[in-house]
Order: sequence, then C-alpha cells, then structure tokens
Amino acid sequence: MELQDILQQIKNRPAMYLGSRSISCLYAFLNGYIGTRHNLGLSPTQQEEQLNDFQEWITDKYRITTAHSWAKIILFYSGDEREALDKFFELWETFTSQELTEANLLKTP
Repeated sequence: MELQDILQQIKNRPAMYLGSRSISCLYAFLNGYIGTRHNLGLSPTQQEEQLNDFQEWITDKYRITTAHSWAKIILFYSGDEREALDKFFELWETFTSQELTEANLLKTP
C-alpha cells in the first residue's frame, strides 16, 4: 500500500488509525510507519521522501527558522489538534499538487 493511500484512509477515518483526530498522532503514526520500513531494510518510497520535502516546504511557507517538525508548526498555527489535522491534509494536497506540476514542467521540452 502506498503512503498516499494510507493518508487517504487516515483522512477518511482518523480515529480508526490514530486513536484520536490529532496531528500529533498522525506525526507519530507516520514516524512509526517509516521507521518500521527502515528497520525492515526497505528503501524509502518517493512519497515517503516527499515528507522530507514537505518539512522544508512548511518551514518556507511559515517562514520558520527553528527546527520544529511540520506537525508542530501546523499545530502552532491552528486552534487545536483537530483543526491542525484538517489543515495538514489541505497543505499536503497543495504541496503534492505543486510537486506534480513542477515535475511535469521539468519534463516538458
């Protein structure tokens, strides 16, 4: 199963996968997922590597110069954990759409 599919399932039923509707729980879930894949000797997928790019994108977007995670940054600019989780999915969609557009522009002769 691809990371994007997992994120879609979490978006549709966050409490089932995270225990509560929380960006901090999502962050922990994703770190566990990626860490487990690493421990199994699996190479990161392109979508998993996008999370690193997402971190940089979030720090640029919010002009953050400290070493806070994307989850902490989004939470800081949200009212609570639930709102931050919803905001994550909005930001992730924007980010991945931009990444896809930029990749297509690079392919165009």
